[in-house]
Amino acid sequence: MNAPDDAGRGRQPIRSFVLRAGRITPAQRRALDELLPRWGIPFEPRPLDLDAVFGRRARRVLEIGFGDGAQLLELAGGSPGTDFIGVEVHPPGVGRCLRGIEARGLTNVRLVMHDAIEVLASQVAPASLDEVLLYFPDPWPKKRHHKRRIVQPAFVALVADRLKPGGLLRLATDWEPYAEWMREVLDAETRLVDATADAVDRSRTRFESRGLRLGHRVTDLTYRRR
Repeated sequence: MNAPDDAGRGRQPIRSFVLRAGRITPAQRRALDELLPRWGIPFEPRPLDLDAVFGRRARRVLEIGFGDGAQLLELAGGSPGTDFIGVEVHPPGVGRCLRGIEARGLTNVRLVMHDAIEVLASQVAPASLDEVLLYFPDPWPKKRHHKRRIVQPAFVALVADRLKPGGLLRLATDWEPYAEWMREVLDAETRLVDATADAVDRSRTRFESRGLRLGHRVTDLTYRRR
């Protein structure tokens, strides 16, 4: 994901992710080669016609940084009447998620392997999403790296613009200082209202399980578009 603060200023944008050359298995490579053309959405700087992409009109949920896709696949399998868009930059995770889509026979998931900020800004039309999910983004704990955190005022404003009225932004982190940062930024966005008290339970992610083993406290936040 791309931290949006420097967008359009003529210099290299600050990224909230680091692309690592992680090992990709032959099965994941096959999935990228054979399945991404079927279930992937190429990045293009123009708004998508999501009704055409999915062949229907339905609720739309976008997950930013889905990792290996475990939560995305579970949500899509449990809600066949909802369409899901997953955005992730790391090829091994995308390949694994594609294999899951094939194994489960899902038809309501599409993946974009690109910077989520650019996807939201260029490919997602205003007021077109029912939910945006951001679970366990990199907390960038060192103060000098806080500018890399994806949750910044410009990002939150962009999400608020892409949500339908009544739409939800759901977040989670296992880093308490980042949870406080999230609250401060989210509370400052006048188009969003804190709806955490009304949030529904969700399944546990791999990153969450790791954090709990380390003794971290998990914070879930939910904000609703006014």
